[in-house]
Amino acid sequence: MRITGFRTLTTVQEWGRPVGDANGVFADGVVPISIVLVDTDEGITGVGLGPHVEIERIFAAIEGEDPRAVTTLYDRMLRHTFKAGHAGPVFGTIGALDTALWDIKAQAAGEPLWRLLGGRDRRVNAYASGLDIGLTDDELVAAYEVYASYGLRAAKLKGGLDIERDQHRLGLVRDVLTEAGHGRRAGLMLDVNEAWTRKQAVRHVCEIERSLDLIWIEEPVRRWDAEGCAAVSRGVRASVATGENLTGLEQYRPLIAAGAVDVVQMAAVWGVTHFLRVSALAHAHDLPVSPIGNSPIGLLHAATSVPNHLTSELQDLHRPVGVSIDLHVEDGAFILGDSPGLGVRVDEELIRAAERRPQAQTADTPNVRPELAGRWLLAGVDGIVAGHPVPVVSLNSHHEVAPTGR
Repeated sequence: MRITGFRTLTTVQEWGRPVGDANGVFADGVVPISIVLVDTDEGITGVGLGPHVEIERIFAAIEGEDPRAVTTLYDRMLRHTFKAGHAGPVFGTIGALDTALWDIKAQAAGEPLWRLLGGRDRRVNAYASGLDIGLTDDELVAAYEVYASYGLRAAKLKGGLDIERDQHRLGLVRDVLTEAGHGRRAGLMLDVNEAWTRKQAVRHVCEIERSLDLIWIEEPVRRWDAEGCAAVSRGVRASVATGENLTGLEQYRPLIAAGAVDVVQMAAVWGVTHFLRVSALAHAHDLPVSPIGNSPIGLLHAATSVPNHLTSELQDLHRPVGVSIDLHVEDGAFILGDSPGLGVRVDEELIRAAERRPQAQTADTPNVRPELAGRWLLAGVDGIVAGHPVPVVSLNSHHEVAPTGR
């Protein structure tokens, strides 16, 4: 079997409501999803979800090769990009191609990928993650009532701009999940997407922990700040979760060595081989792992085969336009199917015919870091979420404002 070519597509995830985080909001709820299709001379096509950046150059590393040599081809792709740097979207392209190769390998073997990788149980524990910072209280409750109806009893909320607001919203979701679980304790996490300094992180989380338990605080400071994450971990009761924006093992090593991460995360778009390698590194340090992403299908399959998987992120319960996946959600978990490979099918005609396209990457969307991020203590600064001002200076229970010195 030989790799003969590739195709790329871009579809959308239609949430039907605003989605975002402390950095900004997609007001129309339309989020782009990139797809890579890898073809072979035996008619098997593999599917990878991830970017297309530099794909011509990266694909040259695997063209004409046997796709079943997945881990070797992964390293070939890394070598083809080492001068420019295999990070960011380039690393995502490698991950998308890598996932497509694993899909091909499992299809050729006639097995679902979770079985090929050595998984015994097709059930993957999940938590709800609504990208919900732009929702009103009523909308927030309604969204998590839907998650709760699928048996989800843990939730990760977006926040970080205001302590009292975060406490209130976490309390609302706790009540929804507790009621649905007939009194069973709900699990809560808070994700602030690198919005804080170290001091802000400790102050904010400690104040929340006066009334609520958090399983983890996610990306409290910048992703590469090993000393900062370690300081936060020492200063709060919650675990520190981070890693979704890290790429090679070389980026994880300093954080793990510094005791800066308690829950090791990997992004869905970085690929199966990356997940397996980071999981092994984390396991060597007795750390759990948790995949994130809207459709972490490749990592869900891989999660069944590692000993330290904790839980996986479940975002939208609907599929991207033109994409079907052989899995369902039941009793708080992803249940993987028996289709060979990833179980992903792509309707190329439907995607190309769809008129819906995501909005442009403006300064108020989640992928653009705000100019004042990490400087919310400045007096008179307000954040804007879904068109509503947020008093981001409220970083403790007394609404103290740090002097500007100006």
